[in-house]
Amino acid sequence: MSVPFIPDVATPPGVATPPGAAPPRSVAQPSESAFGAALDGVGSVLSGADAAEEKFASGAGDLQQAMYERARADVVLAVATAAAQRSAQALQAIFTMQV
Repeated sequence: MSVPFIPDVATPPGVATPPGAAPPRSVAQPSESAFGAALDGVGSVLSGADAAEEKFASGAGDLQQAMYERARADVVLAVATAAAQRSAQALQAIFTMQV
């Protein structure tokens, strides 16, 4: 006995899910400011690294803190760059698809 194919569509609220169908998924709305918040986070890490280096250069900070903040900023920048490149590659693949 074969199970009928039931497409993956949203079930209206209050309607029972048919047997064999996937359970309803909750659809989370993306935050409009998520991208801006990510950029602000990267900017604050880079600013922190600059501030730590300035403190060391003026004699108010220590070398260990300056090196730690710079390494942290380098990692954040590398992750952000890799994410941007992956996103660009994904968009390029989508745009070159034949419909």
